[in-house]
Amino acid sequence: MNQFINVLKYAKPYKKFALGHIISNVFFALFSTLSMIALKPMLDVIFKQKEQTQLVKPVYKGLSKLGDYAENYLSFQMHEFTGGDKSKALIFVVGLIIIAFLLKNLFGYLANYFMVFLRNGVVRDLRNAVYKKTVELPLSYFSEQKKGDIMARVTNDVSTLQYSMLPVLELIIREPLTIIFTIIAMLYLSPSLTLFVFIFIPITGLIISRIGKSLKRKSDRVQTEQGTILTILEETLTGLRIIKGFNAEEKFNDKFEESSTRFYGYSNKLMNRQNLASPASEVTGILAIAVLLWYGGQLVLKEGTSGGLDGSSFLVYMGLAYYILTPAKAISRGLYNIKQGNAAAERIQEIIDTPNPLKDKDNAIVKTGFDSNIEFKNISFKYEKEFVLKDFSLTIPKGKTVALVGQSGSGKSTIANLITRFYDINKGQILIDGTDIRDFTTKSLRSQLGIVTQDAILFNDSIKNNLKLGDEHATDEDVIDALKVANAWEFVKDLPEGIETNIGDSGNKLSGGQKQRLSIARAVLKGPPIMILDEATSALDTESERLVQVALENMMKNRTSIVIAHRLSTIQNADEIIVLQKGSIAEKGTHNELIAKNGMYKKLVDMQNLG
Repeated sequence: MNQFINVLKYAKPYKKFALGHIISNVFFALFSTLSMIALKPMLDVIFKQKEQTQLVKPVYKGLSKLGDYAENYLSFQMHEFTGGDKSKALIFVVGLIIIAFLLKNLFGYLANYFMVFLRNGVVRDLRNAVYKKTVELPLSYFSEQKKGDIMARVTNDVSTLQYSMLPVLELIIREPLTIIFTIIAMLYLSPSLTLFVFIFIPITGLIISRIGKSLKRKSDRVQTEQGTILTILEETLTGLRIIKGFNAEEKFNDKFEESSTRFYGYSNKLMNRQNLASPASEVTGILAIAVLLWYGGQLVLKEGTSGGLDGSSFLVYMGLAYYILTPAKAISRGLYNIKQGNAAAERIQEIIDTPNPLKDKDNAIVKTGFDSNIEFKNISFKYEKEFVLKDFSLTIPKGKTVALVGQSGSGKSTIANLITRFYDINKGQILIDGTDIRDFTTKSLRSQLGIVTQDAILFNDSIKNNLKLGDEHATDEDVIDALKVANAWEFVKDLPEGIETNIGDSGNKLSGGQKQRLSIARAVLKGPPIMILDEATSALDTESERLVQVALENMMKNRTSIVIAHRLSTIQNADEIIVLQKGSIAEKGTHNELIAKNGMYKKLVDMQNLG
């Protein structure tokens, strides 16, 4: 139930729709009961149980006599209208019934009308909140999570709430009020007979509660398995080239079928438990109705005596008793749905409540420019148990290009992850212009940085829109200028639609070198004072590397650059080269100085056959 209350918090912006829904449901419940009560005077007319001779207008004698007053007032008005004519009286009563049912359905429609905006608004805001938090969370969170499971939470789990827990919003007012109004009418008709209803409702609730006891656990297993299916599907689509190349189709197919079979079994158990709820409550209700028929029949046989019941009242009472089953079943079904949706709500809330360790400080500084230097001051960092960087210190003056080289796992890319604050350091400080980067707002810090990674990450959109991630206000001329700097305009201008050309999923309509040059153009368009190049040419062929290298050199002019390089040919002109080994600085100097030292850098150069 706590999760249901959490979901209800998202209904606050839709108070006016909630108010309209509540008011409409009050009238819906009222006219639902009145439409049944209106049958009594019709039955009285048909069975001639009352002579319409009441000519004196009744007097209101307090709330306790309200039922008698309402009945006598209706009889008085009917006599005034019909003049005692039974046929006209019947037409009068039928008209009342039609009006009551029309009003009931009108307010029912209005209640549903307002609920559409309320329910869909809650779903939209909840889905937006999950996505927003997903984007805000640090990269470290996703290294421990399956992408498919996160996708399942944003899509399937929100949909589960939409069709299980959120429909309960419609029942909160309507069904309880319908039961209350109906019970009031039943108490008026026969207090003793109504005692059976009070016995029947708790029994039904107990049965439904027992049936739904394990629903949360079963629903949780279904939703978790949905996440597994999506994970396998996402991995399959991403790695399809490798799967086919290694003839692993059958292996992945078996893996998917195993998960799908588990989902099949869990779903069967969940649905069968769900299907049991309705017939169980139906049978319980019919048994109660049977008891009411027997006991009520005894009261009818005693009509005219103390505690007796007239025929028309009994028929209306039975109608009300059966009528109350619908809202009672709806409430029990709603409680079941809350149990089912609770698992989905927990999985969604788990993401929303996940703390963000990289959240900005309350008094964070907005960084608007870069003036002097970048300093790594005795920093240490570990992803899990072992430190990747140990007491690393380095100062990069403004306008200089510093290259980081070393074997895989030496900590080169980690430095790029730390200065961009994708991760926070465990010890030490990273300072820009003498201020710890943790004191800046994350947005303003990253606005000073341009990033080009080894994998050219592009999106299924036009070239222009991919580049405008760097500057959403850029003009077409700005985009073209950035493409020229990145040595990319030569191929973009020959495309059918130029910068409006869609490059496909992950830019797969382009070659590796073309994609990388677009990544560089995106960084150029952003125009930051600090550039971070994380092995930007390592995945390219020789000719593409040459073109990209020219683009990189164009981009780095008059900028401070941190170049993480695997191919040492790309960093020979760097102002300083830092050789890393197991998270510490082994050597540093210019290319010629390091060659002269005949140390680790010289060995790396020799392995790549460079002079």
